[in-house]
Amino acid sequence: MSKNSSVYNELRLENQLCDAVIRVDKVEFHVHKVILCNSSPYFRALFTHWSSPDSRLFDIPDVSPGMMKLIIEFAYTGSVPVTQENIQELFITADRFNVLGITEACCDVLEKHLAPYNCIGIWWFTDVYYYPEVKHKAFLFVLKHFEVVAATSEEFLQLSVHDLSQIIENDQLTVRNEKTVFEAIIRWITHAPDERREYISLLLSKVRLALMSPEYIMETVNDNEMVKTSDKCRPVLLRAMEAMLDIRTQSCSDGIFFNPLSRPRIPHEVLLAIGGWSGGSPTNSIEAYNVCADRWVNISNYGEAPRAYHGTAFLNGSVYCVGGFDNVEQFSTVHRFDLGTHTWQEVAPMHSSRCYVSVTVMDGYIYAIGGYDGHDRLETAERYQPQTNQWTLIASMHNQRSDASCTTHAGKIYICGGFNGSECLSTAECYSPETNQWTMIASMDNRRSGIGIVTYANCVFAVGGFDGTTRLRTVEAYNTETNTWRPVPSMLKPRSNFGIAVMDGCLFVVGGFNGFSTTLDVECYDAETSEWSDVRDMEVSRSALSCCVVYGLNNMGDYAVPRGPLQFSNEEGDEVE
Repeated sequence: MSKNSSVYNELRLENQLCDAVIRVDKVEFHVHKVILCNSSPYFRALFTHWSSPDSRLFDIPDVSPGMMKLIIEFAYTGSVPVTQENIQELFITADRFNVLGITEACCDVLEKHLAPYNCIGIWWFTDVYYYPEVKHKAFLFVLKHFEVVAATSEEFLQLSVHDLSQIIENDQLTVRNEKTVFEAIIRWITHAPDERREYISLLLSKVRLALMSPEYIMETVNDNEMVKTSDKCRPVLLRAMEAMLDIRTQSCSDGIFFNPLSRPRIPHEVLLAIGGWSGGSPTNSIEAYNVCADRWVNISNYGEAPRAYHGTAFLNGSVYCVGGFDNVEQFSTVHRFDLGTHTWQEVAPMHSSRCYVSVTVMDGYIYAIGGYDGHDRLETAERYQPQTNQWTLIASMHNQRSDASCTTHAGKIYICGGFNGSECLSTAECYSPETNQWTMIASMDNRRSGIGIVTYANCVFAVGGFDGTTRLRTVEAYNTETNTWRPVPSMLKPRSNFGIAVMDGCLFVVGGFNGFSTTLDVECYDAETSEWSDVRDMEVSRSALSCCVVYGLNNMGDYAVPRGPLQFSNEEGDEVE
């Protein structure tokens, strides 16, 4: 509270120099007209247009004394206590009197307290009291947390058919399996079957039925009593089966994106494969994998030079490309790609040139560890703070390592394998930022250079690589509590210098070198089934690439579905061709 505000409030409390009385249910508040005019257009109009200049007493109907007290105190102090108990009444009152500061404070609290049990209510509330930004955020919350909302929220059962339709037809609805949407519809109809069963065909047509398994369609959807007794549902199911056949025979390729029964949802996360070695030289190709569509999208990249043997990191809505090699030079440079604006910007360089570098993110910092500077394999490490745009050296590792890989787990960084200039390594070590120290941990069962390391299923996974003789299919997992490694089912194909990431509950390996050539094939491992399975191939065959998973983007659709190529810009906003 400013000094002036403090003085004005003292005068109000002492009833000095007040020139108006606000009366609410026989409770009187002595105020200064000019102070209330400053915080509320309503009071300015009341004092200057809706009354004579000498008017002193103002009766305000349809508001409680408690709410008026808060409105007046806010006018004098600039602060207001917003609680779960008073927020609705306070919001309505502040909206009526057009006290923007209070409505903004209420909106902030509503946003912070969005939860599966109240998000629909907040969505409705900010529709009646028109606050589009909060309404939009509440709607996005419903979409993102639909599985929990549909299964547990009492508000979900009170949705109108129009509101439910608006939710389930949205591309941004987040569901791991489309059957969740069908089951949500049945739950909603069953809550009031006599009134709602007539809507079954309308709602069924908004489910991406062609993305379900044929068995689920025939045994669950088609066998549902409400579906069976609705003549209007039969043509919907027939169209779904036709679309399902088109998907499996690939007879209509991108046509699935225009069919409401087969159009994949926009995922909440996307895997990016960036750069690498392709066709005998580095590439700047970027591809994005949409797990909902099982499709790679080519992201035209005119703003970044080709590079391989680099590292990537996703942080605060941007992807950072760290170090690498262009067939001539080992880079110390770092480039940041803003995923929202599609622009590249060069940020501060590292202290050392690093190709074959290991890169990870922890606690808002980007770590670049080891690598090769063109002369030596490095044991040094450094970290980057985006806020200051500075790299700082941290403690060096015990071993020189290029072609290693690293990950974060439980507040520490784990780096494994690599090449020290003379042999492939099986050793591993971990870094604690609290002590700025590296500690040797149990060695892997295999020597692995060109390895993939990632945290998955509460373990550190070491995948593939080169043992000095052979490209490996084998996988092992490290238990950080017992300091032990155990074997994990092997990949379908051997590979080294590939991309690795965890997305949608699975571990993905992308491209690499199989001992004979670079590859474009992709596979994933599901810890729940302990099985590897093939994933759709990339468009570009490459090794020495780097992968990262991006999420939380307002423009996720740019990276999730096939469309015309994006035009990248430089940081001045000029189109780059």
